[in-house]
Amino acid sequence: MSEPSDDKGFVVVDKRGSAGAADEEAKAAVEEPQQAAGAAPAPRVDFATLVQSFFVTALYHLGLAADPETGQPTAPNLAAARQDIEILELLEEKTRGNLDTEEGRLLEGVLYELRMRFVEASRAPGG
Repeated sequence: MSEPSDDKGFVVVDKRGSAGAADEEAKAAVEEPQQAAGAAPAPRVDFATLVQSFFVTALYHLGLAADPETGQPTAPNLAAARQDIEILELLEEKTRGNLDTEEGRLLEGVLYELRMRFVEASRAPGG
């Protein structure tokens, strides 16, 4: 004989609503943890921000920017710095003809600066 079951099953409730509501829920899911932690909203991401990010990373790998955690200069990692420069060169190649004047100058200037600093770091003792 089987015993009577107290299991009442389960109920499925679709709370998705429209696609717009799902987009709002996804956005809220990202923003809520930032707000709860008291974090400032993330900066706007554009081409200049991307280029500057690789620039600072390359300076870090060249030993010219301090470690953000310790505040101390880091030992140069020329292979990583070369990779950062190559990524920026790739961006330059793939975006040729699609950048406005300011973006083109920024990328050109950053690449020039990094190439010169890379040569200096390569010539330094131990480099």
